[in-house]
Amino acid sequence: MNHIAGQELELTTALKKPKQLQSFSAPFKRITVLDALRGFALLGVILIHMLQRFGIRSISTVQSDPRFPAIDEIIQWIGQNIIMGRFVNIFAFLFGLSFFIQMDSAARKGIDFRKRFVWRMFLLFLLGILAHSFYSLEIISVYAVFGLLMIPLYRFKNWVLIMISCLLLLGGPRIMQAHLNNRAIPAQTASQPNNSSTQAAPVLPEHLSNPSFFNSAKYNYEERFIGKLNYQFGMVGRGYVTFAMFILGLVVGRIRFFEKLSTKKTRNSLLFLGFVFATFLMGYLISMLPPVETRALFNPAGSYISPALLTVKALEDINLVLFSGALAMGFVLLYQQKIIGKYLDRLSPYGRMGLTNYIMQGLIGSLLFSMWAFSSIFGSWGPTELFVLGIVIYVAQIIASKYWLKYFLYGPLEWLWRSATYLKLQPFRKTL
Repeated sequence: MNHIAGQELELTTALKKPKQLQSFSAPFKRITVLDALRGFALLGVILIHMLQRFGIRSISTVQSDPRFPAIDEIIQWIGQNIIMGRFVNIFAFLFGLSFFIQMDSAARKGIDFRKRFVWRMFLLFLLGILAHSFYSLEIISVYAVFGLLMIPLYRFKNWVLIMISCLLLLGGPRIMQAHLNNRAIPAQTASQPNNSSTQAAPVLPEHLSNPSFFNSAKYNYEERFIGKLNYQFGMVGRGYVTFAMFILGLVVGRIRFFEKLSTKKTRNSLLFLGFVFATFLMGYLISMLPPVETRALFNPAGSYISPALLTVKALEDINLVLFSGALAMGFVLLYQQKIIGKYLDRLSPYGRMGLTNYIMQGLIGSLLFSMWAFSSIFGSWGPTELFVLGIVIYVAQIIASKYWLKYFLYGPLEWLWRSATYLKLQPFRKTL
């Protein structure tokens, strides 16, 4: 059921042809379950971003009487407890897996792909920075940075990589930052000025008082970019979880896990059950600990970060990863069932065009919620309406991806990225 085509963002398997007959920039045979899994991950991405209004602040008419209050609560619960952080983990994992396949395929041909990969990540970073002008929740610029860090890790043994992932998930960087923060508290307290006098009312940002794309982009670069760095690399440490998923994807690629998928159904079932059990066990353990407010990590300056807070946050991160594993393996098991798999395989074109579809999600979101666009219409919609709209957009992208790949080898951004990688226009249209 493999297709011939490809983008560089997804996994491929190496062609075993004589070296002189191969062109490294040629397409490879695909592992379609991974394309479908990537498409599944992007479903969660668009749904949580819709509920977050793509992180775009606007001044809209707030519903005084929600149209679907009971359903809104259910949707918010689903977003918080099933979608947030879980699906994007799968997306990050597949990126790390893709990195391994690209490096491994090149090595089999006697090609050192490291310099080319550095250039690819530079191109990806530029695309991410451009996308940031529309919406600050984009993550591909962060992926590009982590992609560069993967290069020196490629030669590390698996046990070393697993240890690094564990240190990241246990909050190693967060612990060091918390230690520095706690040491600085006495000095900060002594030097704090007296702010008891009445402070001036906050001034409305220009992108809200004078809506335009330029002002919105300016605000994203000047204000929201710092917030993104804090979220990814500060004490919240979302980026460290992402990097751990990259590394785990590299390890899984090395053991050829997905290349042997069809003959390991019992193993897959046991893994799924193991992930489900571990997820519930971790959730129970977290519930037994004293409650803490982990949101304090967003702005911890001047506050003491307790060991209990660090412990709960680390367990929550691990729980997210276990939940992501359960979702991924559950999807794989369903994909292997003939009756269900033929329907899930319809997500493969969406995953093959993962970069294009991800960027399009963000562009659509910026139009829906920016004040210079259609915020006056969609800004007041509740969770239920936004959730349904997200599904509608996703289905429309599935249909568009299917018909696009009927005539073209790659998605438009995948083709541009591939051509820029090799500094040569790549084949684009299919030969019918």
